[in-house]
Amino acid sequence: MTALRVIIDDMLARTPNSISRYTEELTRALITYAPAGCSVEGIVSASTELEYDSIRLKLPGLTGMYKSALARRELVAAWQHGFTHIPGGGMIHATSLLAPLSRHDRLNRSGHQIAVTIHDVNAWTHPGSYGSRRVAWHKAMVQRAYKYADAIIVPSHAVADELADIVDFGERVRVIGGAVSSSLALPADSAARARQLALPKKYLVAMGGLEPRRGITALLEALALPGATDLPLIIVGPDDTETGAVAAAATAAGLPEGRVRNVSYLDDPDLAVVLASASALVLPSLAEGFGLPVLEAFHLGTPVIHSDAPAIIETAGGAGLAVPLEDATGYPARLTEAINRVISDDKLAASLSTAGLDREGLFNWRTAADKVWQLHADL
Repeated sequence: MTALRVIIDDMLARTPNSISRYTEELTRALITYAPAGCSVEGIVSASTELEYDSIRLKLPGLTGMYKSALARRELVAAWQHGFTHIPGGGMIHATSLLAPLSRHDRLNRSGHQIAVTIHDVNAWTHPGSYGSRRVAWHKAMVQRAYKYADAIIVPSHAVADELADIVDFGERVRVIGGAVSSSLALPADSAARARQLALPKKYLVAMGGLEPRRGITALLEALALPGATDLPLIIVGPDDTETGAVAAAATAAGLPEGRVRNVSYLDDPDLAVVLASASALVLPSLAEGFGLPVLEAFHLGTPVIHSDAPAIIETAGGAGLAVPLEDATGYPARLTEAINRVISDDKLAASLSTAGLDREGLFNWRTAADKVWQLHADL
């Protein structure tokens, strides 16, 4: 039996994030839709038995697991510097840049091939969103991928175009998008969860932290402008309990105390309740690699207002209300106008809801898995 060995270490992230969700969903789909005679194995850093058991529970059908002797931090450093030996070789698929990239014959391959995933190019375009160490690691791993990877997966044509201006991978690049989590659905106890979360009757929702590329500061400024809606805003993002940075940013923008709430990253049932109950999702990002929050809101019938960042436009496909980023000084005012249009026009909101549901239906994990299997067959 032919095995596809997937780097699933991102599933062990302390705080769930977009890449850990992507890794879990894609690997599960690869297992479910594996071609006849093919199986899926996992590769992880040294972890606890409880963590290994958690992976097995989330990925039923995983036929094996290679457990590195190195813990996550040491494995990241080792692979960055070329210490990459994994017994068996074969077909390796990395759901991020964390990959055992080493010299091999990329023309003949001799049974060994490796594909890596580059989710965005923010290390070049918005380095301030990350620490200097993470930026350096990302750039170093892209250079290793240029030397040694057989294929590069990106989530959108927008990222493919941006990447081509940084490192020319030529025909090695494949665009394979993601989809919403299979567990993102309204739970039976939605009303109870809404009460527990203390959700207002009507509100706006945004997702992400305060790093500049997220555009949250522009949204706060938009809500403080004369004539803007007085709906409260819930921001789903990093836990801000200790620093109070979100409240401080809201105050600095001129918003009254309590107008903006930050809730830390939610599990899928709670996230579904928050999104489905919102009057609209506002995604003001200056840059994204894919635009998953757009699809998540579409999936739950929530109208979406978003920037015209290329990857978001590509993901939304015209099903959301786009706000131009050009002329940064006027961006908050344009956000205000778009938000007011959606919340004051029931017909527009209903039209966006319907269009979003139709658009989201085009993205699914089976298609992504089929494309990954085909990619490795082509190699």
